[in-house]
Amino acid sequence: MKRTLYKELLLWKDNPHRKPLVLRGARQVGKTHLLESFGKSEFQQTAYINFEEDPEAGELFEGRLDPTGIVRSLSLYLNMEIEASHTLIILDEIQHCQKAITALKYFCEQAPEYTVAAAGSHLGIRMREGASFPVGKVDFLMLYPMSFPEFLNACGKERLVDFLTGLVRTESIPGPIHTELMDLVKTYLFVGGMPEVVNTYIETSNFEKVRRAQKGLLIAFAADFSKYATASDIPKIHSIWDSVPNQLAKANKKFMYAKIRAGARSREYESGMSWLLGCGLLHRVPHLTNPRRPLCHYWDGGFKIYFFDVGLLAAKAGIPAESLLGKDRMLVEFNGALAENFVLQELISHGLEDVGYWTSPGNAEVDFVVDNGHEILPLEVKAGENPKSKSLKVYAEKYKPDLITRSTGLNLKLNGDILNLPLYMISQYRRMTIRLVNET
Repeated sequence: MKRTLYKELLLWKDNPHRKPLVLRGARQVGKTHLLESFGKSEFQQTAYINFEEDPEAGELFEGRLDPTGIVRSLSLYLNMEIEASHTLIILDEIQHCQKAITALKYFCEQAPEYTVAAAGSHLGIRMREGASFPVGKVDFLMLYPMSFPEFLNACGKERLVDFLTGLVRTESIPGPIHTELMDLVKTYLFVGGMPEVVNTYIETSNFEKVRRAQKGLLIAFAADFSKYATASDIPKIHSIWDSVPNQLAKANKKFMYAKIRAGARSREYESGMSWLLGCGLLHRVPHLTNPRRPLCHYWDGGFKIYFFDVGLLAAKAGIPAESLLGKDRMLVEFNGALAENFVLQELISHGLEDVGYWTSPGNAEVDFVVDNGHEILPLEVKAGENPKSKSLKVYAEKYKPDLITRSTGLNLKLNGDILNLPLYMISQYRRMTIRLVNET
């Protein structure tokens, strides 16, 4: 499966000032497969260590952290000659070996000629907990579940991806193409972007087997809670994880700890929430008092929580395939939460991570406020084809943005300063909005 991040790996490899790479991401998003494929295609050989599967390998990093000595030990242990110019060294699940994490600093300072890539699913937790980390001595990349364009490529729809990325005009998409892409969006809302699940869909086209694969992943994540979290945090993590679908089903999607348990307070669950965010399993969208830069300075403490993968959210919520794929029901099931989750997931996976949401003192709420790198724009998400939004009007009158944006089931259209991007085009949000603002 082609991953967009492969291009970033090539840039990293060819950078004359390259540092050891740390590839972060939730479990099962394809970190190991991506690095191994990269090593196979771009290097003569790969030296691979997995500290979770092979805990004894951590002993290779005991004692003095001299890169030359470490490489010599790795060569003996793996029974291979590690040549700096021809070998990719992969240190997988590196969070299980603190000495290996520390050694990255010395590879950066003393042996930059070696190409070292580390991966880990819980590195975000270690960084949040203040564990020793060679900040400034490593390069970071983040891998998310497969985006909608990556899903299209995996399904053999490369021409549709080329079509979308090549669009420069805000003219309507031909009807049959629009319909096909909207049908594919609905399929993606059920399948999601977890590589194992996508592969199951491609091989079988069987939604029951897809759901079975998703449930297997959900069970594995729940097992991780008990395996890696502290005993006191385990019940909190389970409660938060189980609560998210119900919280998103509300008309007001603000996350409320009191919905987990009557009388619950944020301080009781903060550590559990931090664990899930650190693992990359949840995305937090802060509530903003003012849509100004930097957005984080205008967070009042309220927030919405979304799953890191829309397909797993659909599975966790128990939404059947026919609810999403039926011709009449469209995307309105689950109170539009799947469409919002999808849009946020696409924004984040395409580099637009600075996202909040806004409400007026009245009842107006704008689903997302997005910093596209040039300015801050409101973004309303409509699951179906009803484009009307009083909230956007209230926001526009108050803040007067250069462009108002929607993402709906409707076709591509620019009406004055209102841009409607069909859901399948949200991956093009940055490019399209910057171009339109620059033209005004």
